[in-house]
Amino acid sequence: MKMNAKILAPLALVAAYGLGTVAPHAQTTAQKVGFVDVSKLLAAHPGDKDIQAIQKKADDELSALDKQIKAIDAKGAGASAAEKQNREQLVATIKSKADAYDKQLAPKIAVVEKAVDSAINTTAKSNGYSIIMDRDVAAKSGLVIYADSTTELTDAVAKSVK
Repeated sequence: MKMNAKILAPLALVAAYGLGTVAPHAQTTAQKVGFVDVSKLLAAHPGDKDIQAIQKKADDELSALDKQIKAIDAKGAGASAAEKQNREQLVATIKSKADAYDKQLAPKIAVVEKAVDSAINTTAKSNGYSIIMDRDVAAKSGLVIYADSTTELTDAVAKSVK
């Protein structure tokens, strides 16, 4: 029996399509996805105490200045020229002090973030995870609706952060 091109062409097309849809899936390996609570990991780092102390000092100092500004603002148009000038000085003082605190905090925050990132990478690689997500960000964004509790790596990472 002799097959002609009219019969073989559609058959070849169906076979190629079938193999094309099956083959890529057979070669794909499963990827493990894990979750961490980044804020908990940042707080677990020993350097976080220094960061919190600086932030508290900044908040205390800047909030006192802010109260003075709000008191002048409450007077509205009834504020004297001296009070308005004092307000401008207070605003400039807050800005310069905030910048100074930011300069103190930036290197400390960078060290903590680098250590946490390194701990996440090490833990993920040693446990065979290909993707690690911040649990809070994934949940709030709607990216992840459900995750098995076995995918939680926060405690394991926290041990290597310290």
